[in-house]
Amino acid sequence: MNNREISEVEFTIFDTETTGLSPRQGDHIIEIAAQRFQGDSPIKEFSSLINPGAGIINKAVSINHISQDMLVDAPSCKEVIPAFIDFVRDSCLCAYNLPFDIMFLEAELESIGGIFPSNIALIDILTMARKLLPQLPSYSLANVAAYLGIKEEQKHRAMSDVVLTRKIFNIFWKMLTEKGINQFNQLVSLFSLPRNLLNDLVAQKIAEIQEAIDQNRVITIQYFSRTKADVSIREVVPKKIEQNERGFFMVGFCKLRGQERIFRIDHILDIQSR
Repeated sequence: MNNREISEVEFTIFDTETTGLSPRQGDHIIEIAAQRFQGDSPIKEFSSLINPGAGIINKAVSINHISQDMLVDAPSCKEVIPAFIDFVRDSCLCAYNLPFDIMFLEAELESIGGIFPSNIALIDILTMARKLLPQLPSYSLANVAAYLGIKEEQKHRAMSDVVLTRKIFNIFWKMLTEKGINQFNQLVSLFSLPRNLLNDLVAQKIAEIQEAIDQNRVITIQYFSRTKADVSIREVVPKKIEQNERGFFMVGFCKLRGQERIFRIDHILDIQSR
């Protein structure tokens, strides 16, 4: 696949709705949707609610408006997730804030004795946004869409967000073409995430923090300070994630210090969101 032009590759853009921010804390996928396409040509769609087998919290309902009653007759994870994996085979899998969705997919697969295929190419459209639009103050899906002149609102339902993400992807593709970037291996080099990163705890934390940024949530972190060699509990309003040669960092307003601070993500021991 890597030696082909972008226009020759089949892509699948997908999105999930979940009961919360972390499968490590018992959250689950309750809706998944995808569009598979090549160039401007649609190939097929996938969409399903998923009964998580447990109650969902009001916080999740207030965001995606998926109620417990809507999930009563929905199929289980064991039925839906393997069918989704079959749907995406031999395509390049894309999502906005990809680590978040892959984190949940891998957790759901693990719960039914499966593993995520190692040969599926992965592209993070949020990474595309950060690199192609470096001037933006916020990279939430809604803000990027508005900046690009896309009139649709983000509805926090899987298929509608897939449609919105695909419109963003199409604009980015045109931007890349204008820059002379038309080979799939170039796309992978610029915007893919290493598979070992996706399985890393840092990637999970990045995904949780980015989700909190997009939803304007305050997070409570357990943080290890290397300078003081102690652990503190901080309430933080996360603003953005940065990366340099030393690693990944969260920039946010720390209520304990009363000022904007920079936190090493690998020093964040735990994250709670509200």
